[in-house]
Amino acid sequence: MRILLVGAGGVGDAIAKIAARHAFFELCVVSDFDLARAERTVEWVEGRTASAPAAPGVENGRFVAAQIDASDPDSVAALALEHGITHVLNAVEPKFVPTVFAGALAAGADYLDMAMSLSEPHPTDPHSSTGIKLGDDQFAQAPDWETAGRLALVGMGVEPGLSDVFARYASDHLFSEITELGVRDGANLVVRDEAGNEIFAPSFSIWTTIEECLNPPVIWEKDRGWYTTEPFSEPELFEFPEGIGSVECVNVEHEEVLLMPRWIDAKKVTFKYGLGNEFIGILKTLHQLGLDQTTPLRVRSSNGPVEVAPRDVVAAALPDPATIGPRMTGKTCAGVYVTGTGQDGAPRAVYLYHVADNEWTMAEYESQCVVWQTALNPVIALELLATGVWAGRGVLGPEAFDAGPFLELMARPEADGGYGQSWGLEERATA
Repeated sequence: MRILLVGAGGVGDAIAKIAARHAFFELCVVSDFDLARAERTVEWVEGRTASAPAAPGVENGRFVAAQIDASDPDSVAALALEHGITHVLNAVEPKFVPTVFAGALAAGADYLDMAMSLSEPHPTDPHSSTGIKLGDDQFAQAPDWETAGRLALVGMGVEPGLSDVFARYASDHLFSEITELGVRDGANLVVRDEAGNEIFAPSFSIWTTIEECLNPPVIWEKDRGWYTTEPFSEPELFEFPEGIGSVECVNVEHEEVLLMPRWIDAKKVTFKYGLGNEFIGILKTLHQLGLDQTTPLRVRSSNGPVEVAPRDVVAAALPDPATIGPRMTGKTCAGVYVTGTGQDGAPRAVYLYHVADNEWTMAEYESQCVVWQTALNPVIALELLATGVWAGRGVLGPEAFDAGPFLELMARPEADGGYGQSWGLEERATA
């Protein structure tokens, strides 16, 4: 396997660091528009993993830095062809999905991403009806991927990604009938400035966060199909494990709701995220001021008029999520709350989850826990594809594959070739 990693930001950097400990691939080209950023990642990997195991016949030095323009499919295809790439892993903003997706297919490579092509709200009824849904553009191209005999594994991060794997596991092994697949994400993370004061510093790309949180959330019901509601609707208190505690979660647009119903039989699918009142208030203010917009505005500057997108200004003004790890404390939890009928015919409710502790991820990888948890799962998926345990063609989500081997490899100790990440299954009281 020869991997082209597109993007060396927080998630891309963590992907390289995790993959470096494993021997399933021959080459990983770490690429970024900013070549220096890709070079820093490669330098870290080479410095920390010089003695890492290599596949038989493969020498060390499996990581190479390269410059790429993710907005240009020809740039993606050319770099993939130059290095004989078999798998393109997209770790840049979702606005670049169409071009990276097209570049991978043009190069005859398989493709993975952690966020899907963007949605567009319904033009006249955005809070009831869907317009263009997340991933619609990619699924529309499924025949092209099938004809080419290539696989596009979409939504293979943590959410979407691991949560979808959990949903498939619950369907196969825990339930005879599923009432609801409810993805629930929460954390007790705190970021402080140098003086120790708590500050507003999103742990993930603010560009992506604005897109997810201010778009109309999507819900799926078997008798109704996909429909939308208002942002931050239907708040509920959800109890998260391992000391995180009770967090208020609200409806947010997310890929799981668009993926799970395609492969798993359930009566309802939802996604709720623990944002907190302060975060919700800031996002609402950004929207009211028009600072969430992506259309460039003409702005006067000392060097003359320039055009800049308001959302890009917000992103530039906030700390880079890849850099806040040393000032962050706490844990983040991703999982799916499943209700329905157990295989014994009795009512059942379980929460399947994975928790990442920022203190541990910083000590082990110098990566903050949110980006590290996202990065873990596509690496595991790549190994399953490299070994032939997972295989397919067309545009597929994580639910299309057997969850058992993924969760086994994830939990297996690193000393035995696994990833050493235990996952949890909590029985919850049924209504």
